[in-house]
Amino acid sequence: MAGAARTQKALGALPQLVKSLRSEPVSGGARLRRLPSLRRTFSLYDQINLIDSVPEDQLRFQSYDDTGFKINNVKYEGSLLIVENKIMTWAPKTFSEITAESLSIFKVVHPIPEILILGCGRHIQLLSPELRKFIRSTGMKLEAVDSRNAASTYNILNEEGRPVAAAVLPFGVTC
Repeated sequence: MAGAARTQKALGALPQLVKSLRSEPVSGGARLRRLPSLRRTFSLYDQINLIDSVPEDQLRFQSYDDTGFKINNVKYEGSLLIVENKIMTWAPKTFSEITAESLSIFKVVHPIPEILILGCGRHIQLLSPELRKFIRSTGMKLEAVDSRNAASTYNILNEEGRPVAAAVLPFGVTC
């Protein structure tokens, strides 16, 4: 209900915003206002998305730190693998330890998730051709991002009801 009220409020403010933008004169000498940065907009959404309330029927990342993640009010240390709303500890401690073998659960999981969100730690890393080939062979799409964005992306896709899996290293992992 609160989401509907926020949407209604936002829609109500839209005509006034458009009107104010149209009423401001634009001339060669007038200084134009810069649009807000999309990076700032998305980072604000990520912060809101990470700390939003947790629905009872799904997993939701609430926060992260250098050593682990808080999911549904439980703090988990180390690397995690999330498949079908189930959380498992995951063996890799560094990015170089992520192999086809460490993701071998996807050889037996059915139905296979639509997408695998790979949280690489603090920085995005390039995957080896062998690992990309393995993930492609499962039929999943891959999104390799830093772990902060992996948590946010997982929340959004899971909230939409999409079949998503996540394999995340703690944010403190740098290589």
